Amino acid sequence: MHEGRGRGQEGRQRGFGFGWRGPFPPHGHGPHGHGRGRGRTRGRRGNVRAAILALLTERPMHGYEMIKEIDTRTGGVWSPSPGSVYPTLQLLEDEGLITSEESGGRKRFTLTEAGQPEATAAAADAPWNEFSEETVTSGQDTKDAIFGIMNALRQIGFEGTSEQWQRAVAVLNETKRKLYAILADDTDTV
Repeated sequence: MHEGRGRGQEGRQRGFGFGWRGPFPPHGHGPHGHGRGRGRTRGRRGNVRAAILALLTERPMHGYEMIKEIDTRTGGVWSPSPGSVYPTLQLLEDEGLITSEESGGRKRFTLTEAGQPEATAAAADAPWNEFSEETVTSGQDTKDAIFGIMNALRQIGFEGTSEQWQRAVAVLNETKRKLYAILADDTDTV
């Protein structure tokens, strides 16, 4: 192990911890392929309310089940955080659209009669419907590539020399430069 890089700490300090989610579909962020400042950025991808209501038309669920179900339906491209799901559940309950029943320390949420119309509309145009098979497959390919790189870096960090680590950092910096060149449509640099 290298000085200053304890087991598992290097990546987490730079945003590669267990909570990191990605990747983004081809041609930009979210299911629409629009980058920041163009078109819809997080619109449908971040529509946790519609996703929750759509899921509850199928059966009562716990919050964690909802997170996992959305993750599954989008092939891991979108997995809303507990910090967005649970406040939304509370809001929907406050609005009288859902109810909760606690059992074994977990809340199971169910649609109310008042919540049926909005939930039915949400299910007809559920947020995960916008994730095409190509987007989900491409997202998984990107995720696999990123995690492969992270594993290689981890191995270099644990087993490599300082010189090998510096070479790895140089490769990453060059890769970053080439990725930005792709974004800028600079075919000479790539």
